[in-house]
Amino acid sequence: MTTLSPKSLSALALSALILASIQGVSANDHDHEHDHDHAHHDHNHDHDHSHDDDQDSDIYAGYFDDDQVEDRALTDWEGDWQSVYPYLKDGTLDEVFADKAEEGDKTAEEYKAYYDTGYQTDVERIVIDGNNVTFYEDGEEISGDYQYDGYEILTYEAGNRGVRFIYALEDAADDDLPQYIQFSDHSIYPTDAHHYHLYWGDDREALLEEVTHWPTYYHSSMDGEDIVEEMLAH
Repeated sequence: MTTLSPKSLSALALSALILASIQGVSANDHDHEHDHDHAHHDHNHDHDHSHDDDQDSDIYAGYFDDDQVEDRALTDWEGDWQSVYPYLKDGTLDEVFADKAEEGDKTAEEYKAYYDTGYQTDVERIVIDGNNVTFYEDGEEISGDYQYDGYEILTYEAGNRGVRFIYALEDAADDDLPQYIQFSDHSIYPTDAHHYHLYWGDDREALLEEVTHWPTYYHSSMDGEDIVEEMLAH
């Protein structure tokens, strides 16, 4: 199997990496982080948190205090996950882009182009079981164990923020596995994820600067209609 490539080294992404910095990214570049085009679910935490619906909404939108962020185990993302990119390519998500265009600052076609770059990936499926992560690409699979490597809080020019939870490769039978994977799912403390954006590669710091390309995964048990419904909820 060839080395995993989410196509983040496209000309567009490379330009963004050169021009952007974590402290100076435009609000539009981070629509996927703070715009509510993904479903917002009630959070069932593994332990008690003193919060309400308004607080959850603020966190989802990227407004929180540093002391609210907590470490998370890889099991928060345990399960069988599918990329949403095929649903963009076959037109299933067109309804979502049309809905966004009604209130947003782009046409439906422009939103589709923006998310085409964001969602683009050849990794169609990911299975997470404990500390083991298996990537499926073009009918092949590679698997390795990852250990928690802390989190990073990113601040955007718009004033909102996001958290990347990072895991480092510990044991692998295949050299093609990425050294680091970074999760962003709009949550900042332990909870079961309902969808997530995943960043992967061999350079921990460079991944933190990736702002245009964020392969997105929903549960494999969901069909295209289910995913559209979830996205339209916001």
